[in-house]
Amino acid sequence: MTAPAQPADSLKTDIVVYLCILALSGVQVLLAYQHAEGAQLLVRMLAVALIQAGLAVMFFMHLHAEQRNLKLALIPGTIFVVLMMNMIWSDSFRLLHMSPFAK
Repeated sequence: MTAPAQPADSLKTDIVVYLCILALSGVQVLLAYQHAEGAQLLVRMLAVALIQAGLAVMFFMHLHAEQRNLKLALIPGTIFVVLMMNMIWSDSFRLLHMSPFAK
């Protein structure tokens, strides 16, 4: 059996992760002020945002301490939810005009 993590260690880890996410936000601001093309800027911003989201999920939601099977089960579930959200967006545009396929 292992001893539970001390609260001070957890707080130190949370602060380090928070500072990393804050630094990545600064990188995004710097990227936004560079004069890059639209597609190239989008790819860069999305890459940094994925890293930020990964850090937040792994440490603030304590996914790094979970078993590998749970992590592998959450990935397809998350992808399914995102795809299903994408399917209902077209309905929201239709409801703006309260008629089907309004132009």
